[in-house]
Amino acid sequence: MKKIFIVYGHYNKESFNASIKNTFIEAAKEKGHQVDLVDLYKENFNPVFSGEEPSLETLNHRKRIEDCDIIVLIAPIWNFRMPAIVEGWIDKVLAPPWAFSFKQLVGNYGYPLGNLKNKKAIIFCTYGSPRLAITTFFLNLPIRRLKRGVFYICGIKDIIYKRYFAVPFVDNKMRKRFLKDVRKTVLKI
Repeated sequence: MKKIFIVYGHYNKESFNASIKNTFIEAAKEKGHQVDLVDLYKENFNPVFSGEEPSLETLNHRKRIEDCDIIVLIAPIWNFRMPAIVEGWIDKVLAPPWAFSFKQLVGNYGYPLGNLKNKKAIIFCTYGSPRLAITTFFLNLPIRRLKRGVFYICGIKDIIYKRYFAVPFVDNKMRKRFLKDVRKTVLKI
């Protein structure tokens, strides 16, 4: 049994992201995993970081991450990034010195030391555009930022990144295939 901490970032309860969240939770519970969900919009999370000390909410999320085995992010990609509420959550919660620090080598040069090495991450992203446009013209910005950036800096190397393209334009058959893939992802934990 794994403890799973889900960060969900979509405002619409009827969105395909909500279907991903619900399918993932259902499949995880069927396998006996424990699920802890943070619904950022429902909880009215304030994403603005102005250099202040971590709030009680931020400290609570960090504690829940410390207690989990797997961090799951579920959100759409808008303008080549996750919604501001999710990006703000990353800025506030996965911040130094809690999530990582830097080892200075010389002057301003060094490398990150991740504090979340024992964690696994799963990222579910939905896109409104076709795969070709994202992977060819826009250089896969979200995967680089999230998988190869944020989580690597935090020390998380075991990452599953799932992308579902052209979601507003696909038929129900394709949506069912996407959700079947979500269930298969649970089997990989």
